[in-house]
Amino acid sequence: MLSLDHLVVGSANLNAAQSYIEESLGVSMQTGGTHAVFQTHNALLGLEDGIYLEAIAPNPAVPEPSRSRWFDLDNFSGPARLSNWACAVENMDAILPMMPLGVGSPVQVCRGQLSWRMAVSDEGTTPFNNLWPALIEWPIGVHPTVNLVPRGIKLRRFTLLHPEGADLAELITKNLQDDRVAIETGPIAMQAVFDTANGERWL
Repeated sequence: MLSLDHLVVGSANLNAAQSYIEESLGVSMQTGGTHAVFQTHNALLGLEDGIYLEAIAPNPAVPEPSRSRWFDLDNFSGPARLSNWACAVENMDAILPMMPLGVGSPVQVCRGQLSWRMAVSDEGTTPFNNLWPALIEWPIGVHPTVNLVPRGIKLRRFTLLHPEGADLAELITKNLQDDRVAIETGPIAMQAVFDTANGERWL
């Protein structure tokens, strides 16, 4: 089974992604770090219920990676926006054969003292035009939220829209039981609604 791990705001520029989140939700993010395999860097925001928001972009201070960047960042264009999401799994090797074609294979990733495995395709994409969650496997007892300051922000609703919404919904609900996640038929998009100290906010 999958469990919601985090939501991702992508951009060609980290400052733009971070500013978008901070201005939308009314709180500041924490500095993350760099990911050598994919040559990206990030900032993080802890949410209630043990999940978090990630702002991520290519790192201009380092050479281009030898493989496609995750979250399809090599093809990112336009303003910073909610672009991806990730679900945690307990046993990556066991669950991958049950996932749709194109989810990818495990890649060992590290950021500072954190180390984990992520399923990433050769193209850096996920199925259903990147609406399928990236799969992440954390070591037992390890998760970035332990180092994130609580901000009192709670995810109320996360909605995925896709022309093949019924097919996506069938596959997602077989593997993820989470009342916050909704799948609808429509033009490709992601939307998230949050409860904050300043009321309802959207990404």
